[in-house]
Amino acid sequence: MTAESVTVRVPAKVNVQLAVGGPRPDGFHDLANVFLAVGLYDEVTVTPAESLRITCFGPDAAQVPLDASNLAARAALALAGRYGRTADVHIHIAKDIPVAGGMAGGSADGAGALLACDALWGTGASREELLEICAELGSDVPFSLVGGAALGRGRGELLTPLETGGTFDWVFAVADGGLSTPAVYRECDRLRGTAEIPAPEPSPALLAALRAGDAAALAAAVSNDLQPAAVSLRPSLEATLTAGAEAGALAAMVSGSGPTTAFLAGSPEEAEKVADALRASGTCRAVRVASGPVPGAAVVG
Repeated sequence: MTAESVTVRVPAKVNVQLAVGGPRPDGFHDLANVFLAVGLYDEVTVTPAESLRITCFGPDAAQVPLDASNLAARAALALAGRYGRTADVHIHIAKDIPVAGGMAGGSADGAGALLACDALWGTGASREELLEICAELGSDVPFSLVGGAALGRGRGELLTPLETGGTFDWVFAVADGGLSTPAVYRECDRLRGTAEIPAPEPSPALLAALRAGDAAALAAAVSNDLQPAAVSLRPSLEATLTAGAEAGALAAMVSGSGPTTAFLAGSPEEAEKVADALRASGTCRAVRVASGPVPGAAVVG
């Protein structure tokens, strides 16, 4: 019997390290990208329909494309194409991950739609096949499927799971508007000029801090090579980063390509203090508190 609908819950991510190599001939950059999945979620529900259709509800839903450019639609089409069927589904996204905020919200929707369509259609695709399709969709999509903590190599799609020894508490400050990831990478290249860029490597100190569950040690090791470019394109982020640091955050950084900023706190209580200070600072549009690592995409209904 075919399911009437399938709902998948997918987490956001924060990059605790984003080491960026020089531009490759294909236009991408080699990365050492340490992902941590955090407890902010989108829910993607797929239901049989006469044709492919997308709807979205939630904060900033108006910014989400509802056409074939949406990663959720592309995921449905990719899976359908592999199995010789049409992607006749209604995809509804209940949006809670900030849009265009460097937290892989679009990638999460792609992974969620892929897993939901696989369950709805009973295609029985292997985990490896789903990850292969994820990698075709985008660099961050495989991690949205896997969750937890992982090192992403290549352009971020080649994942190695990482051991974590505890839970880390985060505060995220959502900026007005988004930032284009390609634009941030172009600005990164521009700022670097002709300098020789070493091959990106994960920080041993950061990996050890994750294994130990040591927030203070992790704070000392976090890094994001895209942060100067994001701040160059959006100078107002400096005020947000300063406000969070002055409120007692152990670390303050741009999340991925931004413009969301991420603040590591020493405890849930400290996270709430930082969040309150950021809300009062007037330097951001919204503030969210979450912890991680959490599991990746999962069928919940």
